[in-house]
Amino acid sequence: MKNITLTADESLIEAARRKAAAEGTTLDALFRRWLAEYVGRERQAMAVIRELQETIDTSGRKFTRDELNER
Repeated sequence: MKNITLTADESLIEAARRKAAAEGTTLDALFRRWLAEYVGRERQAMAVIRELQETIDTSGRKFTRDELNER
């Protein structure tokens, strides 16, 4: 596992540490969870896009902005 250094206001860090401790966790664990979720959202979105590309055939047709925004 690789270490990184983050910089934030000291009072913010202390408040976050207290909150994490009250939740039975650490800032390190919270940051790892946030980082995984942050990256995961993009991966999930790209998987949906690939799935749609495989199932929807537009025959190469380009849609106009108005067509894309129709409800």
